[in-house]
Amino acid sequence: LMRPLQGPRDRSVVVGTVTLCLAAGWALQTLGGVSLIVPQPNINATVAQNILLSVEYSCRGVATIEWKHVSSWGTSSIVEWRSGNYVNISTAYKDRVTTFENGSIQLRNVGMRDAGYYFVTVMEEHGTNAYGTIIVNVYEIIYEDLHFVAVLFTFLAAVSAILICFMWLCNKSLHLFQKKTTHKLTASTTEEIELETIEC
Repeated sequence: LMRPLQGPRDRSVVVGTVTLCLAAGWALQTLGGVSLIVPQPNINATVAQNILLSVEYSCRGVATIEWKHVSSWGTSSIVEWRSGNYVNISTAYKDRVTTFENGSIQLRNVGMRDAGYYFVTVMEEHGTNAYGTIIVNVYEIIYEDLHFVAVLFTFLAAVSAILICFMWLCNKSLHLFQKKTTHKLTASTTEEIELETIEC
């Protein structure tokens, strides 16, 4: 049979117990807190480049770090590891990911499908979590366009050179033609003078 609490002494025991529980919970959260900093939340890269998804976390206990990628092609898990224990890299990223103690990862040889949102979660053993997001934009180097411009420039330069040579030849031919015409006129004039002299 339960009896109601009697007197101020019993009430102070209950208040003291509740206060003690609250203080213990606050102390555990303070001791087990986790923080996460994302210094570069937006990354621009070109195809085949290596990129560093940089973060910095701190926590007093043992942390588990997890990275996921979300894009128009879907959501995929990249890697999960516990500091000092194990590293579990998904098969799709097996040869392309390097993990670092501060929670960062390096992604090698990026492609167009690697563009999107990268979510990192740091889970601390006492139950507190921290989250971060990095947006990655991947651009393609269009070698075909550069090749076309180079070919077009070469073609135009060749056509210009041919036209210059053709104009030079035309000018030279015209000059020679004028010289011959002048010579013929001079010769015919001389002949006429000679004929006139003979007739006289």
